[in-house]
Amino acid sequence: MSASAALIGLEQVRPRWGWFLALGIILIGIGAIALVFTPAATLGSVFVLGWLMVAGGILEGIYALSVRGWGGVLLHVLGAVLGIVVGLLVMTHPVAGALVWTLLFAAYFTVIGIFRTIAAIQLKYQSWGWAVFDGIVTLVLGLLLWAEWPASAIWFFGFALGITLILRGWAMVMFALAVRAFTHTLLTKKAP
Repeated sequence: MSASAALIGLEQVRPRWGWFLALGIILIGIGAIALVFTPAATLGSVFVLGWLMVAGGILEGIYALSVRGWGGVLLHVLGAVLGIVVGLLVMTHPVAGALVWTLLFAAYFTVIGIFRTIAAIQLKYQSWGWAVFDGIVTLVLGLLLWAEWPASAIWFFGFALGITLILRGWAMVMFALAVRAFTHTLLTKKAP
């Protein structure tokens, strides 16, 4: 994709750059709140994950009803029941849900970190050192979650949510300022 193709439509976005800026500032504020109240943000995010599991289970159940004659419908019925039951368990026991989710993420980060590091060392493609760095950081995060578990369950999701919201908000602020500056530059170049 060329730069000019990516920039098409910025003239329509420019009048609304302030909305992007406001959204970015709000996301940064919410992220900061999540970092200050990490345990509450953790429980809230686990609760939302439970709701999403229930909603997914309900949707899969609806789908299973629509394909009743199919031989594989039983798998969808089981998936629906499992999604609803596990989602309800997570919602009614958010601390236990946070413990389990943190343990799963610790295992995921550990395994992925090992694989990324080994793959980068073996392949040695251009700039492979960054992939090794990524793998090592991911592995260390997984090991830290394991080492601090179950205490890490209290802070991990809230911390991750806060950092993600702050970074997304900052990116949105930078986008808003770039749109404003870029289209302003384009408009001044067009003027005689």
